[in-house]
Amino acid sequence: MKQYDVIVIGAGPGGLAAAYQLADSKKVLVVERDLWGGTCPNVGCDPKKMLYSAVQAKDQAGRMTRAGLEGIPDINWPNLMAFKRGYTDTVPSGTLAGLKNAGIDTVHGAARFLDPRTVAVAGETYRATNFVIATGQAPALPKIPGASLLKTSSDFLNLDQLPMTLAFIGAGYVALELANIAAAAGATVHLINHSARALRSFPEDAVAQLLAAMKDRRIIFHDNVALTGVISSPRGVILQAADFSLEVQTAFSAVGRVPAVTLGLGDAGVQVGARGIQVDDHLRTTNPHIFALGDVIAKTQPKLTPVASFEGRYVGATILADRGPIDYPAQPVVVYGTTELAQVGISLADAEAAPDRYTINTQDVSRWYTYNRLKDDSATVTVITDKASGEIAGAIVVSTIAEELINYLTLLMDTHVPGKVAAKLIYAYPTPASDLQYLV
Repeated sequence: MKQYDVIVIGAGPGGLAAAYQLADSKKVLVVERDLWGGTCPNVGCDPKKMLYSAVQAKDQAGRMTRAGLEGIPDINWPNLMAFKRGYTDTVPSGTLAGLKNAGIDTVHGAARFLDPRTVAVAGETYRATNFVIATGQAPALPKIPGASLLKTSSDFLNLDQLPMTLAFIGAGYVALELANIAAAAGATVHLINHSARALRSFPEDAVAQLLAAMKDRRIIFHDNVALTGVISSPRGVILQAADFSLEVQTAFSAVGRVPAVTLGLGDAGVQVGARGIQVDDHLRTTNPHIFALGDVIAKTQPKLTPVASFEGRYVGATILADRGPIDYPAQPVVVYGTTELAQVGISLADAEAAPDRYTINTQDVSRWYTYNRLKDDSATVTVITDKASGEIAGAIVVSTIAEELINYLTLLMDTHVPGKVAAKLIYAYPTPASDLQYLV
């Protein structure tokens, strides 16, 4: 049996952040059951954004045909996938090399706790003073007959050829983001939603803007459809519900993700709920020697890569020297696409419920220079301000460049710069940042 100071289970961004934080002064082992580097760089946000490089370029070219550009380029899916693989194929080996250079031991296999201080991996046993669980989540399948015929987001991001007709089951981030990619690449895309609302954590008006842009790109929405089964057909699969039937070449499940907790946690004294591992405000589980972080834990914070990395650094520092409770900065959330939807801070609903405390300023900025130059016809920005301090409390952005603007607004929030002060700063002009003086 090998002994370590800390064993990190999961080699994604959160687990790696913890491991590197500890490497200089602790003997660390990192265990990974799948791809070194985790979901984000292998089959998640990184490859998705690489595909979007072509999609957004095509969309921008299409919009600029109204302003002097002639012709819209086509997307060559195999070449685009080769571009993506040129990055993702290097991630596992690069991750392993980085860990080795830092003096961190590694083992590949599924970890299972034998007792509160011991795990078994690939036929060997390992013991540690502390553990960090950072196993993330896995794509979920709907609980209907024939669900095994469905593909997942991981499959989509590694398609050799793009099906000409496909469907996404779900109406969250994954479904909408991948639907945009497929439609831009020339596929007929259906999006099946069990209710009439998509992206429930975002304001309804902002979501409506995003969906309108997607419908303009001929993405077909089927609302209030509760699927009852999936069957195979000569041309692909048939999705069935009451008074509904749809045949496509390929259908993808995007109904959510489930925490990866098949670790024998009961034998380790770790409590798990329906939404993930239970942790306290120091990210300790019900076993004080086992920490958990990232998407595998039950939390109100968004389950995003930068949040997991932040938690990983915090856990590493806490193991080295006990710290106070974790204190999260503002966490911007973006739905990527040719039109993007982003938000940060207090929700619009909460701000509207407290009119004595917050000012809400929504502006249609599509005619502003920044957005007119890009032919961004559906750009709006909402800024929520705390009346007492004058500081930004939240923001919602719908635009082709929402990801950029939301980061500027997040920075102002985290540095507690009042809007009146931000408006007096000098920014490079003309840029999206130079518009801040008119937004805050």
